[in-house]
Amino acid sequence: MEKTAFVFAGGGSLGAIEAGMLRELIASGVRPDFLVGASAGAINSVFFAYQPHAAGTMRLEFLWRGIRRQQILPWSILSVLGAARGTHLVSPAKLRALLYEHFGSRTLEDADLPVHVVATEMSSGNEIVISSGSAVDAVLASTAIPGVFPPVSLAGNMLIDGGVANNTPISTAIRLGATRLIVLTTGFSCADRRQPKGALEHAMSALNLLVARQLVSDLERWASHAAIAVVAPLCPLDVSPYDYSQCGLLIDRAAAETRRWLDAGGLNNHDIPGALRPHSHTEAD
Repeated sequence: MEKTAFVFAGGGSLGAIEAGMLRELIASGVRPDFLVGASAGAINSVFFAYQPHAAGTMRLEFLWRGIRRQQILPWSILSVLGAARGTHLVSPAKLRALLYEHFGSRTLEDADLPVHVVATEMSSGNEIVISSGSAVDAVLASTAIPGVFPPVSLAGNMLIDGGVANNTPISTAIRLGATRLIVLTTGFSCADRRQPKGALEHAMSALNLLVARQLVSDLERWASHAAIAVVAPLCPLDVSPYDYSQCGLLIDRAAAETRRWLDAGGLNNHDIPGALRPHSHTEAD
């Protein structure tokens, strides 16, 4: 029996791209049996799991259009000084408040669709899959960028960002029984843009590039284990995963590109998109 999983990748502010993709996937009639998400993808997967319908995708889109960096990464001189003393750079208080506003005290088991959140065990680097318990705590753990946010203590483990172990958890979905995967990826900044400024933006940009390379390897490795369709990533993309001012534009672009991808039979195309492979958009190319 076919079992379809939506797999949501991490990518900071580029998680907004997945909101546009999701809207068009659901509008086209695609229905997942369960969801798997890491980092920013954990926010999207859990939010949608509670509202797995067209109205839910619109509410997720509204969330991303309203997010500002200070709600996620409210760093300051004091936080920098704290990091110099060996603590984290950013307090998770504002992110926790934002998550609580939407998830409250609900557990992952309360969701209308099964949802699995990927985090990383801090000392070993092993992937931890969270399928039950507080939704807020699960997402906080999965989004705890090392050195930026503090690790989250959960079920006896100290957990950090799921993107460290498995940013696009294709293997996780297959282990959980998926025979068909639809992958919502944030892609990576492949076009010229201003150079990253500050430690946070440098760190997030570097991580974004690293996990984009890993995704191609994972797609090649797991292609024989399930039917995997990767929703067309945005290309060219010149937005930093630290820049939350462009979320609305990213959603609009992703929705339009996903419609084209669906119309062209993308769900039946199991090739790796060329936009995920190393390339640039310089004049020489």
